[in-house]
Amino acid sequence: MGMFETIDTSNTGLNVYQTWMDAISDNIANINTAEPTSQNAFQARYPVAKAIPGDGSTPMTDAGSTATSDASIGHGAEVTTVALGDPTGQLVYDPNNPMADSKGLVRMPSTDLGEQMTELIMAERGYQANLAVVSRATQAYQAALELKV
Repeated sequence: MGMFETIDTSNTGLNVYQTWMDAISDNIANINTAEPTSQNAFQARYPVAKAIPGDGSTPMTDAGSTATSDASIGHGAEVTTVALGDPTGQLVYDPNNPMADSKGLVRMPSTDLGEQMTELIMAERGYQANLAVVSRATQAYQAALELKV
């Protein structure tokens, strides 16, 4: 394991959670976006992340033991794709909307604001946790550099 791998791994988490928060902010910003009934509604964005597996080059060792295992520590996480929400949305009666059809209907996204706010809190907590790891690792590295031989 490299000296700064802790920071690199936490950085991947920061990137995943930042992407998640960006998607949530886009979803919230478009929650009232009306479209004509002939078009798809705004589709909410849902980033899909996966673990970045270890490469097997860093075997784990038990403390005080010389035995090693084939398992290795992973290298964080990454966003692999972005899933889209339901394109059909919901039909809403709004005859004053310029996008309304002859029946006064518009297509609105089926995005739930409560769900988006809950996800925002989870993404924020994950981001804060990874940032705390970076901060503490930086402090530990700085303390190590101040040691006198």
